[in-house]
Amino acid sequence: MPVSDKKFRSGIVAIIGRPNVGKSTLLNTIIGEKVTIVSAVPQTTRHQIRGIYSEERGQIVFIDTPGMHRGKDKLDKFMNSASYDTITGADCIIHLVDSSKPVGEEEEMVVDCLKDVKVPVILGLNKIDLKGKCIPEYISLWEKAKGKPIQKLKFPILFPLSARTSDNVDKLLSILFEHLPLGEPLYPLDHISDTPQKIWMADIIREKLFHLMREELPHSLTVVIAQLERKRRNVFYVQAEIFVERESQKEIVIGKKGNILKKAGSLARQDLEDFLEGKVFLDLHVRTEAHWRNDELFLKETGYM
Repeated sequence: MPVSDKKFRSGIVAIIGRPNVGKSTLLNTIIGEKVTIVSAVPQTTRHQIRGIYSEERGQIVFIDTPGMHRGKDKLDKFMNSASYDTITGADCIIHLVDSSKPVGEEEEMVVDCLKDVKVPVILGLNKIDLKGKCIPEYISLWEKAKGKPIQKLKFPILFPLSARTSDNVDKLLSILFEHLPLGEPLYPLDHISDTPQKIWMADIIREKLFHLMREELPHSLTVVIAQLERKRRNVFYVQAEIFVERESQKEIVIGKKGNILKKAGSLARQDLEDFLEGKVFLDLHVRTEAHWRNDELFLKETGYM
């Protein structure tokens, strides 16, 4: 790619929104590979996840943020803080919404944070494949926040899309490149993410558990990679600790005759082997750590703070 090209653009784009609007799906669709986990469970993303998109026009560093929500514990506060911090350092912001669902209190919270930012904002009206029946509500929300009709606002730029079907995603990239500054790439052109290896691996295991258990204990579960060891050239040993808050929850994670844990391990191993490009021996342990979501020391030790 002609990095010396005077037309090369680069910058940081934050994807902001309430939980479960499709932020991670959009990022994976743009990058063309899985760089962040996806689940129907709200607040699946707990860290800032960077996906790096490079082509002849330039390089965009996308940041997938935890869904902004009304938090109760220290983990929730950390997740919201991660989203707020992203806003201040971005060159452009995508406010992604689920246009098939009505505006809620959390959406008002997001718009309140974004209404006075000095960088371009794109209102990504996601899930238009579901007909986008609530689009007028999101337009009205922004009009109320800015005190002007949408036709008289430079930003946000209204942009319908579908992260799931890729509808208009190419056009979204074109708009982003138009609004990014000229400059050199921020990362090597062959990089697609800078997420720490162990965090990505732990998230993959957590994703599989979420898919298998759905709503049973999403916020009471976290995963930590305790050991990653290369045994031979293409053979790895991975030990992961799955933490829950109560002893009774261990039974749910393990499942009858260990079926949940075995299934999650089998599914995760496939992704981990692709990631590490080798054979993986995955050793899963379920442990109880009472009130870990409010334990500041535990959150620091496990990379949340």
